[in-house]
Amino acid sequence: MNENIKERINDIVKKNEVCLFMKGTPEVPQCGFSLAVSNMLKHLEVNFTGINVLEDQEIREGIKAYSDWPTIPQLYIKSEFIGGCDIVKEMFEKGELQTKLEEKKITYKK
Repeated sequence: MNENIKERINDIVKKNEVCLFMKGTPEVPQCGFSLAVSNMLKHLEVNFTGINVLEDQEIREGIKAYSDWPTIPQLYIKSEFIGGCDIVKEMFEKGELQTKLEEKKITYKK
């Protein structure tokens, strides 16, 4: 990944407290996994930013190298990489995602 792409991703992650790199948008997800993570965040009423990787091939490939994670979606909370769909789903079901949001001082519906 070139330095310019790394810088752009860094900037996105730092500027957005909760950031979901996804296929499509939170309003119109374009893959089931992106839909699932987006719906979990919506269920918790978390204010998050969706980054549509389908609109930017450099970001789509760059985020995989940035996180060293091969799949999309990817969730970041206050610049910390949380994981992809399976990890976020498991955390949500166990209450660990809610705990992480509390630790990071992110408002959500309890």
